[in-house]
Order: sequence, then structure tokens, then C-alpha cells
Amino acid sequence: MERKRITQLFPFLLPIRRIQRKIIFYAKMYFDRNRYAKTKASEFLTFCIYEAKSKLINENTGFDMKYQENKVFNLRLAAEPVNKLLIRPQETFSFWQCVRCAEKNERYKDGLCVVNGELVPVPGGGLCHLSNLLLWLFMHTPLTIVEQHPHQVKYFPSPSGDELDGVDAAVSEGWLDLKVKNNTNLTFQIEIYIDGTYINGRIFMEQDKEYFNEVINRERSFFKKKVMRKHCRDY
Repeated sequence: MERKRITQLFPFLLPIRRIQRKIIFYAKMYFDRNRYAKTKASEFLTFCIYEAKSKLINENTGFDMKYQENKVFNLRLAAEPVNKLLIRPQETFSFWQCVRCAEKNERYKDGLCVVNGELVPVPGGGLCHLSNLLLWLFMHTPLTIVEQHPHQVKYFPSPSGDELDGVDAAVSEGWLDLKVKNNTNLTFQIEIYIDGTYINGRIFMEQDKEYFNEVINRERSFFKKKVMRKHCRDY
């Protein structure tokens, strides 16, 4: 039997634990000698090397649809500090370094998030939708992925059937981040914008590339586990 964490035994300690983790989380980044991407440009770089989009609303969650609407609100807040961001040579992109102050003017609404192994509504829930899209964009560039955490459990189907399984990036402030490093001598730029149906992303660079990246899922298999049952006889 898996041992329960202290915050599972005493849920009232969770807010204190979150504050503690955030302090340690950002302190480590302050002293890790990485140069984090923080500069924006008013104009996009010349060449778009990849673009993708993902449907915003998922009707298959089994939860009240207000949480999907709240997720879209949260994504609009989080997309703003990421949009037009430059990732220069030897700079590292960190999801939380960019998004940590996204709610300074408007607070996040309750969206769905995994807490202590359960899917529950929390402020800022749903930001993994943005980190998933960013990971997919980065995988089509020469940028080096240095931190990425897949979701351990998929709680409901994807909003569209063409999304690849396992290509995702769980993010949780204080615990899990998405980071990529630019080990090239070129500058890259992110565009993120939301229209009525989709969250859209594009990656730009200052010169056209002479190659392309392709990501393919291996064939999936599903197994049915047989359980041996003992037969009881009444006497």
C-alpha cells in the first residue's frame, strides 16, 4: 500500500506546503546559473518553422462545463507573457518563469487539476493545455528539452482524436516545470494566441531551416488482464 503524504493526511497543511515549495523552486532557479528567457520583441522573426493548434473546450471530461470555460480564461492570462518571447542562444525557457506573474491584474479562475491523486477544481487549473502545446512546438525545433513531466494518469479523452498520446507536459508551480535550452547560435520566438475555438502556437526563427522534425506514435496495444477467482461452495 502506497504511503500517504502528510498533506493527504492533513489537507489543511497544503497551502503552507505550496508556499514552501514555491520559495525553494524559484530560489533554485535563481542560483542555477541558467540565463532564462525574459525578453520580448514587438515584431515576429522572419521565418515560421512550425505551427500547431489545439481545441480549447473538451466536452468529454464528465465535469461541469464551467471548468472548461474557466480554463480558457486561465489560458488567456497565461498566454500573454509567453507570446512574442524570444529564446536567444544559451538561454533557457521556463514555463513558470514566464507564467508566474500572469495573474497580477486578474486572478485565475477554478479549473481542473490533479491534487493528491484526485482531479479537483483549483485556481489556475488547466494550464497544462498551454504547456502541452508548447512542448509539441519545441519538439519541432533544435531546442533541447531539459525538463518535462508526462501526466501519470489520463483522466479523460483528449478534445480531438488526432492528438498524440504521451506528448504532454504536466506543470505544477513549485513542483513540475517545462524547460528547454537553446544550445544553438540562432534566436527563436514563440507566438501563442487564442481564437474562438483553438489555442494556436507558432515558432519563429531568424533564418529558414534546412530540415524538418517528425514525431510519430508507435502502434498502441491494449491488454485485458485476466483475474483468477476462487469458487466458493455452500455447504
